Amino acid sequence: MPKDKTDNFLKAIKRYAKEQKSAMHGEVKLLKTERLKEAEETAKRESQLLIKEKQREARSRRTAELASKTQEGRRRLFIARSEMVDEVFALAADRLIEYVKTDAYAAMLREGAKAVAELFGNDSCVLYVCERDLGAAEELKSFFSGSVEVKADQAIRIGGVKGFCESRGMIADETLDSRLEAQREWFIEHAALSVQ
Repeated sequence: MPKDKTDNFLKAIKRYAKEQKSAMHGEVKLLKTERLKEAEETAKRESQLLIKEKQREARSRRTAELASKTQEGRRRLFIARSEMVDEVFALAADRLIEYVKTDAYAAMLREGAKAVAELFGNDSCVLYVCERDLGAAEELKSFFSGSVEVKADQAIRIGGVKGFCESRGMIADETLDSRLEAQREWFIEHAALSVQ
């Protein structure tokens, strides 16, 4: 083979190799670009998912904290409301204790005994009073047609009468203590002290 042909053949091979090398570099560059783009898109999707998950966790944590703070606030409000109600009723009880020192209370005590006596009729009963009202026992007995025993009841702190008729299985409560306590629910409902 002549030298020119050999040179031309080698040149053609080199040119072809150079073209192939250039084409391969282009393909590698394109492949690198595609892979990099895919990696960026994957990283972007994963980071968006991670951000959304972290946002959900943060919202959930804030919601739990808010619920806890709300519950604690309600608990404190409930305690404060209970303390205010107790204070109001302690003041009312103090005023009622002052009231039992009046003639109006003595009349109320007699009216309470009359109401219990009417309820029990001729049946025997026990009439309970505050210890300081035991001095009125004979007068209170006079309203009953059946036999009656008057006893002190430590549960009656303010005053009034409470009758118990065993044969009827009934209790008649005309005490200031029970009347005051009955007002507690009404007071809570109407004093705008509700816990929302």
